[in-house]
Amino acid sequence: MKALPPALAAAVGPVPEGVTLPLPPVFDTVEEERRHRKEQLAAGFRLFGRFGFSEGVAGHITVRDPERQDAFWVNPFGRSFHRIKASDLILVDHEGTLFHGDRPVNRAAFVIRSQVHAARPDAVAAAHAHSLHGTAFSSLGIPLDPITQDACAFFEDHGIYDDYRGVVNEREEGERVAKALGSYKAVILKNHGLLTVGHSVAEAVWWFVTMERSCQAQLPAMAAGTPRPIDRETALITRGQVGTPLARWFQARPLWDRITASDPDLVD
Repeated sequence: MKALPPALAAAVGPVPEGVTLPLPPVFDTVEEERRHRKEQLAAGFRLFGRFGFSEGVAGHITVRDPERQDAFWVNPFGRSFHRIKASDLILVDHEGTLFHGDRPVNRAAFVIRSQVHAARPDAVAAAHAHSLHGTAFSSLGIPLDPITQDACAFFEDHGIYDDYRGVVNEREEGERVAKALGSYKAVILKNHGLLTVGHSVAEAVWWFVTMERSCQAQLPAMAAGTPRPIDRETALITRGQVGTPLARWFQARPLWDRITASDPDLVD
């Protein structure tokens, strides 16, 4: 029997010899890793479009360049999530200098992401959008409760930024968002929406998708009555099972399979 990482062993069980299970890729060159990150980023935007997370020109996903650690790839301002390709992505540094691309960057994307990436060297990717349920839930100014197994992934592992001052245009506000995020995997931006980070694009995107769904679950549960949360000990155990980077990278696999099959042009 083949030994699996603990994050997957509980879900899969023993794996016989000769049976393969996908794991995060390892690259021989920086160029290979850069192309992979850009393709994953383009796929993430297509998925956000499919999930209905696009709202005009709002929202952005970023991924750190594997060579230039002070620079990140992001969507060009005004390009539809449904049509973004790897070749459309632009590269900017923490100061806003454009290194690659012929379109401007969303100012809010730069202000928020530059500070998040600067404050969190471990955050390879970050995702933010004005999704319906995440935005509605953010208006409450409260954290997600561990009322479902999926929500336990965020138990005591997400912050709240409660100092909304309009569209983010100033570096100082980006710093405050980064501070509210802290070492967590996500932060609820009060009156604004959700922001998630991860060790890969797949992880950051999946955290966003499942956090949006957790908001969608808690809102009607609160409207129907008083949800009964999972006890703290069990919630922490569950977070250790479903809330790890590897577990969520693996959870995102079906999404990537679906979008790359339906939108093969995204890798162009």
